[in-house]
Amino acid sequence: MATKIRLARGGSKKRPFYSIVVADERSPRDGRYIEKIGTYNPMLPKEGERIVLDKDRAEHWLKQGAQATDRVARFLDAEGLMKREARNNPNKGQPGKKAQERIAEAQQKEEEAAAAAAEAEEAAKAAAEAPAEEAAAEAPAEEEAKAE
Repeated sequence: MATKIRLARGGSKKRPFYSIVVADERSPRDGRYIEKIGTYNPMLPKEGERIVLDKDRAEHWLKQGAQATDRVARFLDAEGLMKREARNNPNKGQPGKKAQERIAEAQQKEEEAAAAAAEAEEAAKAAAEAPAEEAAAEAPAEEEAKAE
């Protein structure tokens, strides 16, 4: 019989309370279990009596081959009964497909705006230089007109 150390939910709606139980892996979450080895109350502060665990019984069941679920493995790791490998999912923090498309569109618009601003700046520089040349060219023309 394959056994698991897992949480069985109790408590009322929006007020969870869990029992840490050893159960046959085929039995339902809140159904029949072999032994209750502790409790977990997530409503309490982290410093308090949030997790109550019978270490001797947990160690006994681990020696018997019981597999802990991920959440219970965290509790057992904190108690020093089992080593839990750290997980790493680099894709979890990335935005979804649509959000990535929106970001790409925003970057494209930003690049186009920057290019347009650069062109406008170049045109302004050219316009600033051109009137000086035109003014220099117009000055002799005005002198010639006065001389006539």
